[in-house]
Amino acid sequence: MKFIKFAGVLCLFMQPLLAQKKPNILFCIADDWGKHAGIYGDKVVKTPNFDRLAREGVVFTNAFCGSPSCTPSRATILTGRYPHQNEESGNLWSTLQTKLPNYASILAQNGYHVGLERKGWGPGDFKVGGYEQNPAGKSYKNFDEFLEKRPTNSPFCYWFGSQDPHRVYETGTGKASGMNPADVRVPAYWPDTPEIRDDVLDYYYEVQRFDREVGLLLKKLEEIGELENTLIVVTSDNGMPFPRAKANVYDAGTNLPLVVYWKGKIPAHATNSFVSFVDFAPTFLEAARLSIPKEMSGKSLWPLLRNETQNHRNEVFLERERHANVRKGDRSYPIRAIRNRDYLYVQNLAPEQWPAGDPQPYFAVGAYGDVDPGPTKDVILQDSAKYAYHYRLCFAKRPAEELYDLKKDPEQVNNLAKNANYQSIKKSLAMKLNQWRKETADPRTAGMQPFETYPYYGNSAKTEQMKN
Repeated sequence: MKFIKFAGVLCLFMQPLLAQKKPNILFCIADDWGKHAGIYGDKVVKTPNFDRLAREGVVFTNAFCGSPSCTPSRATILTGRYPHQNEESGNLWSTLQTKLPNYASILAQNGYHVGLERKGWGPGDFKVGGYEQNPAGKSYKNFDEFLEKRPTNSPFCYWFGSQDPHRVYETGTGKASGMNPADVRVPAYWPDTPEIRDDVLDYYYEVQRFDREVGLLLKKLEEIGELENTLIVVTSDNGMPFPRAKANVYDAGTNLPLVVYWKGKIPAHATNSFVSFVDFAPTFLEAARLSIPKEMSGKSLWPLLRNETQNHRNEVFLERERHANVRKGDRSYPIRAIRNRDYLYVQNLAPEQWPAGDPQPYFAVGAYGDVDPGPTKDVILQDSAKYAYHYRLCFAKRPAEELYDLKKDPEQVNNLAKNANYQSIKKSLAMKLNQWRKETADPRTAGMQPFETYPYYGNSAKTEQMKN
């Protein structure tokens, strides 16, 4: 299969994958869902619809969000650009500028019926950036209403943004649904207590609710005869809302579930190639046979989806800036990182700051406010002496550099940055990371700190605690 670029337009010839009729796009995104699904080997949570799409489509084991925080992750998906390239939207509770490329806007300008349900881009104030509606599209009550408003013969792009499994959880729902807390695998960075096992089950309960809703969307596509002409993507924005997961660049915060499915158009297979969420926007535009803006940093997944290659990326780059406004002076906790098959190398650019937020409440959420409130957080903090090891991993200050050997330490708890045997590896990864930062015009590489000065559009601690 060959393609030719002519006058900025991607012209495809003899390409059965992309038929004359432009495909619909259904993008299903969970809110704070880590890589917990049956297809990934989790024996507790039940995700039959995701697993079905994984068996019949393309399932990814090395899919990584651009940032483990809602607003910057969702901006990365829309713009195809890394968080630090998206200016204010590198922060949580920010804005997104209309001057940046946006696949949803481009599709709408080219005949697509574009809309969203529930949580699109955000949280933040999109009007400040020049948008009249959410950057992911016009909001609709549900899929049925969206389809009723669809112009005749128009392809559609629908963003289904669930709020599951975002906290707050109804305590005991997981156990009451029949899941057994004894079956939960507790990672090394949390204590193994009954409260934490139950907390994980309550999270699983909401994961299962998201999966059921995905199933209803699939059923609707079948009923209206559009399943065969719809590219379906199911994923999450960042990891689970637990300590050392969400808002952290460790795998628990960034390595996410991802399935891409198009019935009869892409072959079923699994891939362990690395992909970044900056790759979604170019992929959707190529599916629609539209040119990819040069401002986008991502690259289309189509060769990987067609199983023509297994070498999409050799590594991914990760980052975060200000999550909740939980440090005196509106300070960020900037991180840049590189992750390949063997190692995770992390640069904490402000190690004097608290990674989970100040111990004393500042403006938003509360103490250690970059960790969502919940039983797991409470267990560790209420007896930080007893759980000193877990407190250090989840809440204490961190060194300027971290290095993890993923084959020996898949949960990333043993920092080897000062180990003499790993200095050449650390140096090599640091060079790659710094080169990427330079090539992508990371403002912090030039000594700039704009992320601390960008407005925070979230509310104070009393009203914002459960909204980010």
